Amino acid sequence: MIDPVLLREAPDVVRASQRARGASVELVDTALAADLERRAALTEFETLRAEQNAFGKTVAAAPKDEKKALVAQAQELAASVKAAQQRATDAEAAFTESARRIQNIVVDGVPSGGEENFVTLREVGTKPSFGFEPRDHVELGETLKVFDLARGAKVSGARFYFLTGIGARLEIALMNLALDRALAAGFTPLITPTLVRPETMDGTGFLGEHADEVYYLPADELFLTGTSEVALAGFHMGEILDLTAGSLRYAGWSTCYRREAGSHGKDTRGILRVHQFNKLEMFSYVLPENAEAEHEALLSYQEGMLTDLGLAYRVIDVAAGDLGSSAARKFDTEAWVPSQETYRELTSTSNCTTYQARRLDTRYRTESGKTAPVATLNGTLATTRWIVALLETHQQEDGSVIIPEVLRPYLGGLSLIEAP
Repeated sequence: MIDPVLLREAPDVVRASQRARGASVELVDTALAADLERRAALTEFETLRAEQNAFGKTVAAAPKDEKKALVAQAQELAASVKAAQQRATDAEAAFTESARRIQNIVVDGVPSGGEENFVTLREVGTKPSFGFEPRDHVELGETLKVFDLARGAKVSGARFYFLTGIGARLEIALMNLALDRALAAGFTPLITPTLVRPETMDGTGFLGEHADEVYYLPADELFLTGTSEVALAGFHMGEILDLTAGSLRYAGWSTCYRREAGSHGKDTRGILRVHQFNKLEMFSYVLPENAEAEHEALLSYQEGMLTDLGLAYRVIDVAAGDLGSSAARKFDTEAWVPSQETYRELTSTSNCTTYQARRLDTRYRTESGKTAPVATLNGTLATTRWIVALLETHQQEDGSVIIPEVLRPYLGGLSLIEAP
Protein backbone atom coordinates (compact mmCIF):
# COMPACT_ATOMS: atom_id res chain seq x y z
CA MET A 1 0.00 0.00 0.00
CA ILE A 2 1.03 3.62 -0.26
CA ASP A 3 2.71 5.59 2.52
CA PRO A 4 -0.03 6.75 4.96
CA VAL A 5 2.05 9.84 5.82
CA LEU A 6 2.18 10.83 2.15
CA LEU A 7 -1.57 10.31 1.87
CA ARG A 8 -2.16 12.55 4.89
CA GLU A 9 0.38 15.28 4.15
CA ALA A 10 0.33 15.39 0.34
CA PRO A 11 -3.05 14.07 -0.83
CA ASP A 12 -2.80 16.07 -4.06
CA VAL A 13 0.24 13.99 -5.05
CA VAL A 14 -1.81 10.84 -4.57
CA ARG A 15 -4.75 12.32 -6.46
CA ALA A 16 -2.48 13.29 -9.36
CA SER A 17 -1.08 9.76 -9.51
CA GLN A 18 -4.53 8.21 -9.54
CA ARG A 19 -5.63 10.68 -12.23
CA ALA A 20 -2.60 9.88 -14.41
CA ARG A 21 -3.46 6.18 -14.13
CA GLY A 22 -7.10 6.74 -15.00
CA ALA A 23 -7.96 5.31 -11.58
CA SER A 24 -10.43 6.57 -8.97
CA VAL A 25 -9.48 9.94 -7.49
CA GLU A 26 -12.44 9.78 -5.09
CA LEU A 27 -10.78 6.80 -3.43
CA VAL A 28 -8.17 9.19 -2.00
CA ASP A 29 -10.87 11.13 -0.11
CA THR A 30 -12.38 7.87 1.12
CA ALA A 31 -9.01 6.80 2.49
CA LEU A 32 -8.40 10.22 4.07
CA ALA A 33 -11.76 10.06 5.87
CA ALA A 34 -10.99 6.53 7.03
CA ASP A 35 -7.60 7.70 8.30
CA LEU A 36 -9.23 10.48 10.34
CA GLU A 37 -11.68 8.03 11.86
CA ARG A 38 -8.90 5.55 12.56
CA ARG A 39 -6.77 8.11 14.41
CA ALA A 40 -9.76 9.41 16.36
CA ALA A 41 -10.73 5.89 17.42
CA LEU A 42 -7.16 5.11 18.43
CA THR A 43 -6.93 8.32 20.48
CA GLU A 44 -10.18 7.47 22.24
CA PHE A 45 -8.94 3.97 23.03
CA GLU A 46 -5.57 5.17 24.36
CA THR A 47 -7.24 7.86 26.50
CA LEU A 48 -9.65 5.36 28.05
CA ARG A 49 -6.86 2.81 28.60
CA ALA A 50 -4.75 5.44 30.38
CA GLU A 51 -7.77 6.31 32.51
CA GLN A 52 -8.26 2.62 33.24
CA ASN A 53 -4.65 2.19 34.34
CA ALA A 54 -4.83 5.23 36.63
CA PHE A 55 -8.14 4.07 38.09
CA GLY A 56 -6.65 0.64 38.77
CA LYS A 57 -4.07 2.23 41.03
CA THR A 58 -6.86 4.12 42.84
CA VAL A 59 -8.72 0.87 43.44
CA ALA A 60 -5.59 -0.84 44.74
CA ALA A 61 -4.91 1.97 47.22
CA ALA A 62 -8.53 2.43 48.40
CA PRO A 63 -9.75 1.36 51.85
CA LYS A 64 -11.40 -2.03 51.96
CA ASP A 65 -14.88 -0.63 52.59
CA GLU A 66 -14.69 1.51 49.43
CA LYS A 67 -13.30 -1.10 47.07
CA LYS A 68 -16.57 -2.82 46.25
CA ALA A 69 -18.03 0.33 44.69
CA LEU A 70 -14.77 1.13 42.95
CA VAL A 71 -14.48 -2.35 41.46
CA ALA A 72 -17.91 -1.93 39.90
CA GLN A 73 -16.74 1.33 38.32
CA ALA A 74 -13.57 -0.40 37.15
CA GLN A 75 -15.63 -3.07 35.43
CA GLU A 76 -17.69 -0.42 33.61
CA LEU A 77 -14.50 1.32 32.54
CA ALA A 78 -13.05 -1.97 31.33
CA ALA A 79 -16.13 -2.52 29.18
CA SER A 80 -15.72 0.96 27.71
CA VAL A 81 -12.04 0.26 26.96
CA LYS A 82 -12.93 -3.02 25.26
CA ALA A 83 -15.58 -1.31 23.12
CA ALA A 84 -13.14 1.48 22.19
CA GLN A 85 -10.50 -1.07 21.28
CA GLN A 86 -12.95 -2.80 18.95
CA ARG A 87 -13.85 0.52 17.32
CA ALA A 88 -10.14 1.24 16.82
CA THR A 89 -9.60 -2.22 15.32
CA ASP A 90 -12.56 -1.81 12.95
CA ALA A 91 -11.42 1.67 11.94
CA GLU A 92 -7.90 0.39 11.26
CA ALA A 93 -9.30 -2.38 9.06
CA ALA A 94 -11.50 0.09 7.16
CA PHE A 95 -8.55 2.38 6.53
CA THR A 96 -6.32 -0.48 5.42
CA GLU A 97 -8.99 -1.73 3.03
CA SER A 98 -9.41 1.65 1.37
CA ALA A 99 -5.70 2.51 1.32
CA ARG A 100 -4.79 -0.84 -0.27
CA ARG A 101 -7.09 -0.01 -3.18
CA ILE A 102 -4.99 3.05 -4.05
CA GLN A 103 -2.36 2.13 -6.63
CA ASN A 104 1.32 2.89 -6.25
CA ILE A 105 2.37 6.51 -6.69
CA VAL A 106 3.87 6.93 -10.15
CA VAL A 107 7.41 8.28 -10.42
CA ASP A 108 7.83 11.80 -11.79
CA GLY A 109 8.14 11.72 -15.56
CA VAL A 110 5.93 8.70 -16.21
CA PRO A 111 3.61 9.53 -19.13
CA SER A 112 -0.10 9.81 -18.36
CA GLY A 113 -2.71 7.82 -20.23
CA GLY A 114 -3.33 4.24 -21.28
CA GLU A 115 -1.61 1.49 -23.22
CA GLU A 116 -1.16 3.56 -26.39
CA ASN A 117 0.36 6.58 -24.59
CA PHE A 118 3.82 5.13 -23.94
CA VAL A 119 6.95 7.13 -24.78
CA THR A 120 9.70 5.54 -26.87
CA LEU A 121 13.02 6.15 -25.12
CA ARG A 122 15.25 4.62 -27.79
CA GLU A 123 15.44 2.17 -30.68
CA VAL A 124 18.49 -0.07 -30.75
CA GLY A 125 19.94 -2.31 -33.45
CA THR A 126 19.22 -2.76 -37.13
CA LYS A 127 15.91 -4.24 -38.18
CA PRO A 128 16.58 -7.32 -40.31
CA SER A 129 16.18 -6.93 -44.06
CA PHE A 130 15.54 -9.97 -46.23
CA GLY A 131 15.81 -10.59 -49.94
CA PHE A 132 12.92 -13.00 -49.61
CA GLU A 133 9.47 -13.14 -47.99
CA PRO A 134 10.21 -13.84 -44.31
CA ARG A 135 8.37 -16.68 -42.65
CA ASP A 136 6.61 -16.16 -39.34
CA HIS A 137 7.72 -17.98 -36.22
CA VAL A 138 4.89 -20.49 -36.46
CA GLU A 139 5.95 -21.70 -39.91
CA LEU A 140 9.60 -21.72 -38.90
CA GLY A 141 8.95 -23.43 -35.59
CA GLU A 142 6.84 -26.20 -37.03
CA THR A 143 9.07 -26.80 -40.08
CA LEU A 144 12.22 -26.93 -37.95
CA LYS A 145 10.52 -29.03 -35.24
CA VAL A 146 11.10 -26.31 -32.61
CA PHE A 147 7.61 -26.71 -31.20
CA ASP A 148 4.40 -28.65 -31.74
CA LEU A 149 1.26 -26.56 -31.40
CA ALA A 150 -1.24 -29.20 -32.56
CA ARG A 151 -0.22 -31.74 -29.94
CA GLY A 152 -0.09 -29.05 -27.26
CA ALA A 153 -3.70 -28.18 -28.04
CA LYS A 154 -4.64 -31.86 -28.16
CA VAL A 155 -3.20 -32.51 -24.71
CA SER A 156 -4.09 -29.28 -22.89
CA GLY A 157 -6.18 -27.01 -25.11
CA ALA A 158 -5.65 -23.71 -26.90
CA ARG A 159 -2.46 -21.73 -26.21
CA PHE A 160 -0.51 -24.72 -24.96
CA TYR A 161 2.40 -26.25 -26.86
CA PHE A 162 5.30 -28.66 -26.72
CA LEU A 163 8.83 -27.39 -27.19
CA THR A 164 10.47 -30.24 -29.06
CA GLY A 165 14.05 -31.23 -29.81
CA ILE A 166 16.07 -28.14 -30.61
CA GLY A 167 13.23 -25.97 -29.28
CA ALA A 168 13.57 -27.44 -25.80
CA ARG A 169 17.35 -27.08 -26.00
CA LEU A 170 17.04 -23.51 -27.25
CA GLU A 171 14.90 -22.44 -24.31
CA ILE A 172 17.23 -24.07 -21.79
CA ALA A 173 20.19 -22.39 -23.52
CA LEU A 174 18.47 -18.98 -23.24
CA MET A 175 17.68 -19.53 -19.59
CA ASN A 176 21.23 -20.70 -18.81
CA LEU A 177 22.72 -17.71 -20.62
CA ALA A 178 20.48 -15.43 -18.58
CA LEU A 179 21.37 -17.26 -15.37
CA ASP A 180 25.09 -16.86 -16.04
CA ARG A 181 24.56 -13.14 -16.68
CA ALA A 182 22.57 -12.86 -13.45
CA LEU A 183 25.25 -14.66 -11.44
CA ALA A 184 27.89 -12.31 -12.83
CA ALA A 185 25.77 -9.36 -11.68
CA GLY A 186 25.51 -10.68 -8.12
CA PHE A 187 22.09 -12.34 -8.19
CA THR A 188 21.45 -15.42 -6.07
CA PRO A 189 19.61 -18.09 -8.10
CA LEU A 190 16.38 -19.54 -6.74
CA ILE A 191 14.00 -22.11 -8.18
CA THR A 192 10.76 -20.79 -6.75
CA PRO A 193 7.39 -22.30 -5.81
CA THR A 194 4.75 -21.76 -8.47
CA LEU A 195 1.86 -22.15 -6.02
CA VAL A 196 1.49 -19.43 -3.39
CA ARG A 197 -0.91 -18.52 -0.61
CA PRO A 198 -3.49 -15.74 -1.04
CA GLU A 199 -1.65 -13.30 1.23
CA THR A 200 1.47 -13.61 -0.92
CA MET A 201 -0.41 -13.08 -4.18
CA ASP A 202 -2.39 -10.18 -2.73
CA GLY A 203 0.69 -8.62 -1.16
CA THR A 204 2.40 -8.28 -4.52
CA GLY A 205 -0.68 -6.56 -5.96
CA PHE A 206 -1.78 -9.28 -8.39
CA LEU A 207 -5.29 -9.72 -7.01
CA GLY A 208 -6.55 -6.30 -8.09
CA GLU A 209 -7.91 -5.43 -11.49
CA HIS A 210 -5.96 -8.27 -13.16
CA ALA A 211 -7.15 -11.01 -10.82
CA ASP A 212 -9.06 -12.65 -13.68
CA GLU A 213 -5.71 -13.52 -15.30
CA VAL A 214 -4.62 -15.64 -12.32
CA TYR A 215 -5.29 -19.36 -11.96
CA TYR A 216 -6.78 -20.27 -8.58
CA LEU A 217 -7.09 -23.67 -6.89
CA PRO A 218 -9.97 -23.14 -4.43
CA ALA A 219 -9.73 -26.60 -2.87
CA ASP A 220 -6.20 -25.78 -1.72
CA GLU A 221 -6.53 -21.98 -1.37
CA LEU A 222 -3.47 -21.54 -3.56
CA PHE A 223 -2.73 -19.48 -6.65
CA LEU A 224 -0.57 -20.42 -9.62
CA THR A 225 1.95 -17.66 -10.21
CA GLY A 226 2.25 -15.80 -13.51
CA THR A 227 5.80 -14.79 -12.63
CA SER A 228 8.35 -15.79 -10.00
CA GLU A 229 8.17 -12.14 -8.89
CA VAL A 230 5.33 -13.22 -6.62
CA ALA A 231 7.32 -15.86 -4.76
CA LEU A 232 10.42 -13.68 -4.72
CA ALA A 233 8.47 -10.77 -3.21
CA GLY A 234 7.14 -13.12 -0.54
CA PHE A 235 10.57 -14.64 0.16
CA HIS A 236 11.36 -12.05 2.84
CA MET A 237 7.76 -11.34 3.88
CA GLY A 238 7.57 -10.21 7.51
CA GLU A 239 11.36 -9.85 7.83
CA ILE A 240 13.80 -7.06 8.67
CA LEU A 241 16.59 -7.14 6.09
CA ASP A 242 20.21 -6.18 6.50
CA LEU A 243 21.06 -3.98 3.49
CA THR A 244 24.24 -2.48 4.96
CA ALA A 245 26.37 -4.49 2.52
CA GLY A 246 24.18 -3.55 -0.45
CA SER A 247 21.05 -4.69 -2.20
CA LEU A 248 19.73 -8.24 -2.07
CA ARG A 249 19.38 -9.61 -5.59
CA TYR A 250 17.68 -12.85 -6.59
CA ALA A 251 17.14 -14.58 -9.93
CA GLY A 252 14.04 -16.77 -9.87
CA TRP A 253 13.69 -19.61 -12.39
CA SER A 254 10.14 -20.90 -12.68
CA THR A 255 7.31 -22.05 -14.86
CA CYS A 256 4.62 -19.36 -15.10
CA TYR A 257 0.88 -19.59 -15.71
CA ARG A 258 -1.50 -16.95 -17.05
CA ARG A 259 -5.13 -17.25 -18.04
CA GLU A 260 -4.73 -14.41 -20.56
CA ALA A 261 -8.32 -13.38 -19.92
CA GLY A 262 -9.61 -10.71 -22.26
CA SER A 263 -6.92 -11.29 -24.89
CA HIS A 264 -8.99 -13.33 -27.35
CA GLY A 265 -7.82 -12.68 -30.90
CA LYS A 266 -4.73 -10.79 -29.69
CA ASP A 267 -1.37 -12.41 -30.52
CA THR A 268 -2.96 -15.83 -30.20
CA ARG A 269 -1.01 -17.40 -33.07
CA GLY A 270 2.03 -19.40 -32.05
CA ILE A 271 3.85 -19.04 -28.74
CA LEU A 272 3.77 -15.29 -28.21
CA ARG A 273 0.82 -15.23 -25.79
CA VAL A 274 0.35 -18.57 -24.06
CA HIS A 275 -0.95 -20.01 -20.80
CA GLN A 276 2.31 -21.62 -19.65
CA PHE A 277 5.95 -20.63 -20.15
CA ASN A 278 9.31 -20.53 -18.41
CA LYS A 279 11.04 -17.39 -17.20
CA LEU A 280 14.10 -16.17 -15.36
CA GLU A 281 13.12 -13.17 -13.26
CA MET A 282 15.46 -10.70 -11.56
CA PHE A 283 14.25 -9.36 -8.22
CA SER A 284 15.94 -6.77 -6.00
CA TYR A 285 15.45 -5.54 -2.45
CA VAL A 286 17.08 -2.13 -2.13
CA LEU A 287 17.11 1.01 -0.01
CA PRO A 288 14.35 3.33 -1.31
CA GLU A 289 16.84 6.01 -2.34
CA ASN A 290 18.62 3.47 -4.58
CA ALA A 291 15.52 2.20 -6.38
CA GLU A 292 15.79 4.34 -9.52
CA ALA A 293 19.45 3.45 -10.03
CA GLU A 294 18.65 -0.24 -9.58
CA HIS A 295 15.85 0.10 -12.12
CA GLU A 296 18.31 1.38 -14.71
CA ALA A 297 20.69 -1.46 -13.84
CA LEU A 298 18.03 -4.13 -14.40
CA LEU A 299 17.15 -2.54 -17.73
CA SER A 300 20.81 -2.55 -18.77
CA TYR A 301 21.05 -6.30 -18.14
CA GLN A 302 18.01 -6.88 -20.32
CA GLU A 303 19.37 -4.70 -23.10
CA GLY A 304 22.71 -6.49 -22.93
CA MET A 305 20.98 -9.82 -23.51
CA LEU A 306 18.93 -8.53 -26.45
CA THR A 307 21.92 -6.87 -28.09
CA ASP A 308 24.12 -9.95 -27.78
CA LEU A 309 21.32 -12.08 -29.26
CA GLY A 310 21.32 -9.82 -32.31
CA LEU A 311 17.77 -8.55 -31.83
CA ALA A 312 16.58 -5.09 -32.86
CA TYR A 313 14.47 -3.60 -30.10
CA ARG A 314 13.06 -0.47 -28.57
CA VAL A 315 12.68 0.62 -24.96
CA ILE A 316 9.44 2.29 -23.96
CA ASP A 317 8.40 4.18 -20.85
CA VAL A 318 5.02 2.63 -20.09
CA ALA A 319 2.14 5.05 -19.48
CA ALA A 320 0.65 5.30 -16.00
CA GLY A 321 -2.64 3.66 -16.93
CA ASP A 322 -0.84 0.56 -18.20
CA LEU A 323 1.50 0.03 -15.25
CA GLY A 324 -0.39 -2.34 -13.01
CA SER A 325 -1.12 -1.41 -9.41
CA SER A 326 2.31 -2.19 -7.91
CA ALA A 327 4.62 -0.47 -10.39
CA ALA A 328 5.60 3.17 -9.97
CA ARG A 329 7.43 3.02 -13.30
CA LYS A 330 7.91 0.31 -15.91
CA PHE A 331 10.17 0.01 -18.91
CA ASP A 332 9.27 -2.48 -21.63
CA THR A 333 11.80 -3.78 -24.13
CA GLU A 334 10.12 -4.82 -27.36
CA ALA A 335 11.87 -6.78 -30.12
CA TRP A 336 11.20 -6.28 -33.81
CA VAL A 337 9.15 -9.16 -35.24
CA PRO A 338 9.70 -9.15 -39.02
CA SER A 339 6.58 -11.06 -40.06
CA GLN A 340 4.38 -8.57 -38.18
CA GLU A 341 6.51 -5.53 -39.07
CA THR A 342 6.15 -4.23 -35.56
CA TYR A 343 7.70 -4.43 -32.10
CA ARG A 344 6.43 -6.99 -29.59
CA GLU A 345 7.16 -6.97 -25.87
CA LEU A 346 9.82 -9.47 -24.83
CA THR A 347 10.53 -8.24 -21.35
CA SER A 348 9.77 -5.54 -18.81
CA THR A 349 11.28 -4.17 -15.63
CA SER A 350 9.32 -2.42 -12.87
CA ASN A 351 10.20 -0.20 -9.95
CA CYS A 352 7.63 -0.98 -7.26
CA THR A 353 9.20 1.45 -4.75
CA THR A 354 7.94 0.54 -1.23
CA TYR A 355 4.45 -0.54 -2.33
CA GLN A 356 4.90 -4.31 -2.17
CA ALA A 357 7.15 -4.14 0.89
CA ARG A 358 4.50 -2.25 2.86
CA ARG A 359 1.90 -4.87 1.98
CA LEU A 360 4.26 -7.74 2.81
CA ASP A 361 5.88 -6.08 5.83
CA THR A 362 9.46 -6.27 4.52
CA ARG A 363 11.66 -3.68 6.20
CA TYR A 364 15.21 -2.57 6.90
CA ARG A 365 16.65 -0.84 9.96
CA THR A 366 17.51 2.84 9.52
CA GLU A 367 20.46 4.62 11.15
CA SER A 368 18.13 5.78 13.92
CA GLY A 369 17.32 2.18 14.75
CA LYS A 370 13.75 2.40 13.51
CA THR A 371 12.47 0.20 10.71
CA ALA A 372 11.16 1.34 7.32
CA PRO A 373 9.92 -0.49 4.21
CA VAL A 374 12.46 -1.48 1.57
CA ALA A 375 11.95 -0.91 -2.14
CA THR A 376 11.45 -3.84 -4.53
CA LEU A 377 12.12 -4.11 -8.26
CA ASN A 378 11.74 -6.84 -10.83
CA GLY A 379 12.70 -7.55 -14.42
CA THR A 380 12.66 -10.52 -16.79
CA LEU A 381 16.01 -11.67 -18.17
CA ALA A 382 14.82 -14.51 -20.42
CA THR A 383 11.55 -16.21 -21.25
CA THR A 384 9.98 -18.57 -23.78
CA ARG A 385 8.59 -15.85 -26.07
CA TRP A 386 12.12 -14.71 -26.93
CA ILE A 387 12.21 -17.71 -29.28
CA VAL A 388 9.69 -15.86 -31.49
CA ALA A 389 12.08 -12.99 -32.20
CA LEU A 390 15.12 -15.25 -32.48
CA LEU A 391 13.56 -17.48 -35.13
CA GLU A 392 12.22 -14.62 -37.23
CA THR A 393 15.26 -12.35 -36.96
CA HIS A 394 17.90 -14.97 -37.77
CA GLN A 395 16.06 -16.92 -40.47
CA GLN A 396 17.60 -17.62 -43.87
CA GLU A 397 16.05 -18.06 -47.29
CA ASP A 398 16.29 -21.87 -47.14
CA GLY A 399 14.23 -21.88 -43.93
CA SER A 400 17.11 -22.53 -41.57
CA VAL A 401 17.87 -20.27 -38.59
CA ILE A 402 21.30 -19.04 -37.50
CA ILE A 403 21.95 -19.48 -33.79
CA PRO A 404 23.50 -16.34 -32.24
CA GLU A 405 27.12 -16.89 -31.23
CA VAL A 406 26.43 -16.12 -27.60
CA LEU A 407 24.09 -19.15 -27.39
CA ARG A 408 26.30 -21.66 -29.19
CA PRO A 409 28.35 -22.73 -26.14
CA TYR A 410 25.08 -23.73 -24.47
CA LEU A 411 24.12 -25.87 -27.48
CA GLY A 412 27.31 -27.85 -27.89
CA GLY A 413 28.65 -25.45 -30.50
CA LEU A 414 25.61 -25.78 -32.79
CA SER A 415 25.43 -22.79 -35.16
CA LEU A 416 22.41 -23.54 -37.33
CA ILE A 417 18.89 -24.89 -36.88
CA GLU A 418 17.93 -26.91 -39.96
CA ALA A 419 14.90 -28.97 -40.88
CA PRO A 420 15.40 -32.57 -39.69
